Amino acid sequence: MLTTAVNAQTAVKTIPKKEKTVTAPAPQYPKGSVVIETSLGSIVIALDDAAAPKHAANFRKLAKEGYYDSTTFHRVIPGFMIQGGDPNSKSGDRSTHGMGGPDHRIDAEIGLSHDRGVIAAARQANQVNPEMKSNGSQFYITVADAKFLDGQYSVFGRVVAGMETADRIVAVKRDMRDNPVEKVLIQRMTVVE
Repeated sequence: MLTTAVNAQTAVKTIPKKEKTVTAPAPQYPKGSVVIETSLGSIVIALDDAAAPKHAANFRKLAKEGYYDSTTFHRVIPGFMIQGGDPNSKSGDRSTHGMGGPDHRIDAEIGLSHDRGVIAAARQANQVNPEMKSNGSQFYITVADAKFLDGQYSVFGRVVAGMETADRIVAVKRDMRDNPVEKVLIQRMTVVE
């Protein structure tokens, strides 16, 4: 279980020991990492400011603003990835899930590989988006290597804790559009200070 305290220097969790409690240091995550708290557990993402500075800054900014809070993972494909970050997923109209985002797109920052456990930005197809600009908020986390996407999408970070949560999410029952039958909620995101 991840603590809700996010100061990398002072975060603690309490461990029960018979009748006493012992305070132990919480895991240390890199400053600027993002904790994604979901209805199925937490995922911690270390953002790669060197390889994808625009994407990392945008994701961190939206997380701090609460943009992702109460959205869902609206697309899950076993053996591939989980996708979230669409504000439309707050609505009950599943036909709009995967079509929303803020008013901006992000210039491509392509270079990192699609290994298991990376986070990358979703985008529209080349036919309507030949510049390969990323959606301003939607992201996906790979649950398996997806090298066939290398050179096409901007990877901007990596899961450093909670990959088992991503594996739980991708295993949920889904509909014909790969949308989970029961919502997998992104309760909130917090940036490690």
